[in-house]
Amino acid sequence: MTRSPLQDLRRRAGLLVMRGFRGFCVDHDDAVVTDLHKCSLGGVVLFDTDGPSGSSQRNVQSPQQLRALTDSLRAAAGDGPTPLIAIDQEGGLVARLKERHGFPPVASARELAARGDPEVTEAAVGALTQTLVAAGINLNLAPVVDVDVLGNNPIIGDRGRSFSSDPEEVAAHAGAFIRAHRDRGVLTCLKHFPGHGSSRDDSHAGFTDVTMTWSRDELIPFRRLVEEGLADAVMTAHVFNAAFDDTYPATLSPAVIGGLLRDELGFDGVVISDDMGMGAISKQYGFDEAVARCLGAGVDLLILANQTTYEDDVTERTADLIVDLVAAGRLEERRVDEAAERVLRLRTRICMKGKRDE
Repeated sequence: MTRSPLQDLRRRAGLLVMRGFRGFCVDHDDAVVTDLHKCSLGGVVLFDTDGPSGSSQRNVQSPQQLRALTDSLRAAAGDGPTPLIAIDQEGGLVARLKERHGFPPVASARELAARGDPEVTEAAVGALTQTLVAAGINLNLAPVVDVDVLGNNPIIGDRGRSFSSDPEEVAAHAGAFIRAHRDRGVLTCLKHFPGHGSSRDDSHAGFTDVTMTWSRDELIPFRRLVEEGLADAVMTAHVFNAAFDDTYPATLSPAVIGGLLRDELGFDGVVISDDMGMGAISKQYGFDEAVARCLGAGVDLLILANQTTYEDDVTERTADLIVDLVAAGRLEERRVDEAAERVLRLRTRICMKGKRDE
């Protein structure tokens, strides 16, 4: 049976979603399996804990269980490029694969850089990446390339997530982190553009303004890594900077994504939003408005982590919304096509093991 243009648009819309879900295993009745099969879901993001319920259990129980889960997700997607199976495995405090689940400990970015040699960082991160390969995870939502501008920053500096206060050192160690992943066929994502290290607030909680603290030095790691061909994907920060956009935070800003990241830095890969459920977005905008502005600004892949509230139908609801936005003239269909093509292009790179950027 030939699909209608509307069905094709809805499937392309599904490619623009990366969702979180509950469960140590999945079967054919689960919503995430339906999303992969019917909605062409772009990817999933895995967590060890469940925010809405406060439970210490979500997707990760043991190395063997996790591999069985990711195998099931790939099987559910059927023919075509493997879906993105993502996780935040930065090291230190932000590591979803923990010792309590049977995984090896991972040093934080600050601890790695303190050793002083990017080659040492690359060797150490090799073990981290091998853990991801064994688990069947193909996208690490790391490294953090935020510069440690404010040591007491509640979400970056205070948590040891930045490699350094020197942007060139950040670029050097982040490059080593990425090369260790590429050598083993795992994709990475630079975060958080255009820099979260100068914030005094946490964008998980609410509005975060960096207008008076941000500097262009925070772009240096992004610029270096894009120039070196080491940027598989870039994640946006939900930070507001009136110097670029006096109305919207970076995730919703054409000036930041289209102007700064695409035009000035020359990045043409996948732009991923930080979780759209975070307070800096969800407390300021309705869901429909946030999605419309996010995609319109140039984001290609929406993270809907289901970690603030939980909606099992989040993929279908978002795909329907995107179709409606196109029909209403609020979002150009070519923007959906462009984003879907970028996501598919990234997914086809998953099997390129042992190769660095060509």
